[in-house]
Amino acid sequence: MPLNDNNSKEDNMGRSPNEGGGFSHAQNQYHAVSLSGGKDSTCLLLLMIERGMPIDAVISADTGMEFPEMYEHLARVDDFLYRERGLHITTLRHPMGFEWLMFEEPKQKKSSLENRARLGVSPYGNGWPGIRVRWCTGQLKTHLINKEDKRLKKEKNAIHYVGIAADEAWRCKDDPQTLYPLVEWGITEAQALQACYDRGFDFGGLYEIYHRASCWCCPFQRIDELRKLRRHHPELWAKLLELDGRAIAQFGDTPLGRFKQGWTVAELDARFAAE
Repeated sequence: MPLNDNNSKEDNMGRSPNEGGGFSHAQNQYHAVSLSGGKDSTCLLLLMIERGMPIDAVISADTGMEFPEMYEHLARVDDFLYRERGLHITTLRHPMGFEWLMFEEPKQKKSSLENRARLGVSPYGNGWPGIRVRWCTGQLKTHLINKEDKRLKKEKNAIHYVGIAADEAWRCKDDPQTLYPLVEWGITEAQALQACYDRGFDFGGLYEIYHRASCWCCPFQRIDELRKLRRHHPELWAKLLELDGRAIAQFGDTPLGRFKQGWTVAELDARFAAE
């Protein structure tokens, strides 16, 4: 599948390594690549290595709630990165982790404490993430990456490379120190996945089952994705049932205690079993 619309003899995937993907590189700059482990960020890293582009750090945030296959994939990417560039992935983690944030983090804002007291809800924990408060993404990913990004830009004049595909270019931010090479190269999500497959990275088959390979416990998944989770990862489904039982016991029938609007995990389990 061609990856550009021009009449050049080689498409973007076929560009020779010393061409650097069309980006110029100042010698006094530090080059940091974000790696979620998904298809787009993995494709970006593989192509940057392949094209001889400078890489000084690869930064990833571990939520602690990724699929086992994703951890295996990241270990393979780390091995490849070390062989090719002598670098290891820098992994950032929240000091307490997902379950502490969900059930134990003490609430401190007066308004939050008053509201919880009025509703008879525990003053500890955030409960299930909701559309208005996606604390999981914020505290376990975005905050950690953004903090490190700002530090590197301030201390090392860093350029930050982010793996957003061309068909999601609307997600790009207007920041001269943040680059989006997949957008520049015209590589779509589907092409990014194929590029990973072509280079021997198959994510343990995750993308053959799921639409996204993000956290397995995400309440924003489609119902069908949860049906697949129950079928293909019964051990994770059992853990999800446990988490939901704890949430209901601690937060009751409130948005914090409800996994999805209109559904508990136990209710989904009964639904799927009856199908």
